Amino acid sequence: MKCVFVQIRCRPGKAYEVAREIYLREIVSELYSTSGDFDLIAKIYVPADKDIGVFLNDGLLDIPNIDRSLTTLTFKAIHTEGA
Repeated sequence: MKCVFVQIRCRPGKAYEVAREIYLREIVSELYSTSGDFDLIAKIYVPADKDIGVFLNDGLLDIPNIDRSLTTLTFKAIHTEGA
């Protein structure tokens, strides 16, 4: 599994509708409402055999009332090999 964070900007007044649709699709590990430039942030585990872009476009970013998204890929922060 590959962990990614997706920040989502919604059309004005639509953040709760978008969040409800994301929740119903059961593809996020965690979902939060945020302050700042984006309305929501989702933690998503993408299966290792799936393309991240296709997985997000087909499973998340086709939801109505999403204006913009920012995807952050994650990497290991600590190297433990040989320890």
